[in-house]
Amino acid sequence: MQEVASGAGSAKTSHRNTAGLISHASPHFAAAHLDGLMALYVHPSDGRAVELPVSGGSSERIIDFVRCSYLGLDNHPSIIEGAIETVRRYGTLHWSCARTRLNFAALGDLEDALSDLFGARVTTYTTVLAANLSALPLIASGVLTGGKKPVMVFDRLAHATLAFNKPIVAEECEVRTIGHNDLQALEDICRQNDTVAYVCDGVYSMGGCAPIKELRELQERYGLFLYIDDAHGISIFGERGEGFARSQMPEGLGERTIIAASLGKGFGASGGMLMLATAFQEEIFRRFALAHAFSASINVAAIGAALASQSIHRTRELGVRQRALAEHISLFDELVPTVQAGSRLPIRTVVVGDELAAIGAARLVLDSGYYTSAIFFPTVAKGRAGLRICPTAGHTASEVREVAAAINHALKG
Repeated sequence: MQEVASGAGSAKTSHRNTAGLISHASPHFAAAHLDGLMALYVHPSDGRAVELPVSGGSSERIIDFVRCSYLGLDNHPSIIEGAIETVRRYGTLHWSCARTRLNFAALGDLEDALSDLFGARVTTYTTVLAANLSALPLIASGVLTGGKKPVMVFDRLAHATLAFNKPIVAEECEVRTIGHNDLQALEDICRQNDTVAYVCDGVYSMGGCAPIKELRELQERYGLFLYIDDAHGISIFGERGEGFARSQMPEGLGERTIIAASLGKGFGASGGMLMLATAFQEEIFRRFALAHAFSASINVAAIGAALASQSIHRTRELGVRQRALAEHISLFDELVPTVQAGSRLPIRTVVVGDELAAIGAARLVLDSGYYTSAIFFPTVAKGRAGLRICPTAGHTASEVREVAAAINHALKG
């Protein structure tokens, strides 16, 4: 089924019902908060451990399977030192200045290094959300598609930071939403329209991935413009950590592909980025992208951390960590059945169904010393609540075995 919204001047389909969302989800958020599963404030410890404050001024050691630092780089000594050293060298943390005015010299160094590392023209943003917010209206304008406004097609499971932009994009062009990875529906739209842009994730935050090879074939056949948010795929795939999507494009992005990615998550620093292909695209983004023209850059600590991480990406350590991640994913799959079993992707979801039962299961796992995400609407569809688990290279095999045992015990309970 396709959700359609016409461009300016026509009747529009509503893409958002915030009040309804809040009404339905509030009881489950309240239950999760009451069970101590939401918005935890903790102190970092070694590895993937955190110290959770409890009554009486003491704390409990918890092993975290929630963070998306898939390679365990977010507490890497070189990355921490890179952040500290750069702040000391610059003597400031942040400039309140649009990027069209002043930029830290180190930020130019970082963007040059990332461009070289990933074989693209890289621009950085404070978050992937800011990158998506900047990119999608520019695509909708038609400036990147030869002056022709595209029909913009969103995958139904596209990340919230993509889907949130539908009403804004619909002011510029026609917007449609199709089923998850529905290549036939996408091809039908391509056949019926001269210019089409498809918006999807590379690796989806609740598991699964985009069919990159097939999308590139549609691109070759119809000139399809691809915007791929690969925040969860960066660093964990490719010899230089170029990510799930970029690593499948050895010939280069081409002028009709843009990839968004995270400088956090697998990369281990902080911020977001866009991989662009052409000088024209870079010029447009550096002049007219919302977060570039009207907001500030990532701060100096994040710049220093990212510079250190890109250096690690050029060493053998990256491959060692990628292999450790793969081993821990495989081990988890041996112990806990999920629909993602056998996939190289790092996200696993255990479907419970009932929201309160999923929250109860997550509480039992936490009582065993392991923190997993209780997921429910709007993160997943209604009636598909469960647990989300992120094995990482930073975990030990023992921790993976123990969280699996805790999950299986909670589900039996």
